[in-house]
Amino acid sequence: MARVVPRGEYMLTLKARGVLIEGSLEELREELYMTRRAIQYVIDALWELDKLPSINQLHQMFYKLLRKQGFRAHQAKQIYKYARALVKSAKENNGKKPVLRKLTTRLDKYDANVDLENQILIAKMRNRVFRIKLLHNNDYIRKFMNRKLYEVIVSIDKQGRIWVCIPFKWEYKPYKPKKMISIDINLRKLVVYNGRSVRRIDTRFMEALSLKIHAEKLQKKYARMWRYNGRILDRVKSLHRRSRYIVVDWYRKFAKYIVLKAKKTKSVIVLEDLEKLWFNASNKSSSLADKLSRFAYRKLQQVIMTKAVEYNVPVIFVNPKDTSTICPRCGAKLSYTHRLAICRKCGFISDRDTVGAMNIYLRALRGMSPLQGWGRNAPAMKDETRQSGRTKDEPMMLYIKSYTNV
Repeated sequence: MARVVPRGEYMLTLKARGVLIEGSLEELREELYMTRRAIQYVIDALWELDKLPSINQLHQMFYKLLRKQGFRAHQAKQIYKYARALVKSAKENNGKKPVLRKLTTRLDKYDANVDLENQILIAKMRNRVFRIKLLHNNDYIRKFMNRKLYEVIVSIDKQGRIWVCIPFKWEYKPYKPKKMISIDINLRKLVVYNGRSVRRIDTRFMEALSLKIHAEKLQKKYARMWRYNGRILDRVKSLHRRSRYIVVDWYRKFAKYIVLKAKKTKSVIVLEDLEKLWFNASNKSSSLADKLSRFAYRKLQQVIMTKAVEYNVPVIFVNPKDTSTICPRCGAKLSYTHRLAICRKCGFISDRDTVGAMNIYLRALRGMSPLQGWGRNAPAMKDETRQSGRTKDEPMMLYIKSYTNV
């Protein structure tokens, strides 16, 4: 059964570099340090309790204490609410006590005034006021104008750069699709199938993976000294940073490309439900699980989902089980010669990635009708992908040609 991403209210975040135009960086750093210390104090106190207190109980426990330290009323509330959320999450996942390392603060809408037209943020922290200029593309910032913001997050990274994140409430109203685009995600290539043709898109994940492996080899080779030798440490950090930037840059570009393509053709994007992929893979092969964790399948899907919400493009998820092992023409078990799939029953021949993309498409086509009535509006396949003699009531999955040269 296909799972449709429901319409409704979501959060989209505006993230931008910031430059101080009022106040000093040292003062801002001090305020973030004081906030981090206060949050850590609340975390340490809550961690010793068997049962987490309610928000009202937290207010009675910490409000006056935080106010004595100079924190504003809403800022104090943000501190103990955030600390409670961190402790709750850690205990539910049987994790260790959270230890904060980043300099960041979360400001309520009453302590932060955002002027997107002039790209100015006025942040009030204790008895200080900071004016921060947001550095981002004007067209991108305009998308968030006249929308209700949730909070403002201000942080300083290790290089001393200021970052501002502003989550906005976004109404997701997907259109009724006329077509479908299925995506089969792999390490080296992504395969996109629209019911008529197959397109392969090279990824950059193997490039990023090689950089990360190189960094880990250095860490293993100099196990005792890489943390203390400045030259080796800088090299390790540089490799990890380049690997991360490659992944982030690529999946953002691909997500925007596929979402805009889907919107242009009034298509729904079909993805595999990969929520349990790593867990299932770890039971089969630890090396495969390691590659999947580096590849960040779920992160790619989250970026696609974010762009889909922004452009009101419908998205559905299907069960990924056996999408590469079942013949999309007759449903029989496929046999493989390396990555070439062969159906002994009907003679279907194609590569593994194309088989996956086709089965994702067909599984969505069968599962969408009872959910949204979209399946009836799906386009008929071209003559090239249809065998002769098809009757009206026969299933579409029986009439797919072999794709060996696409």
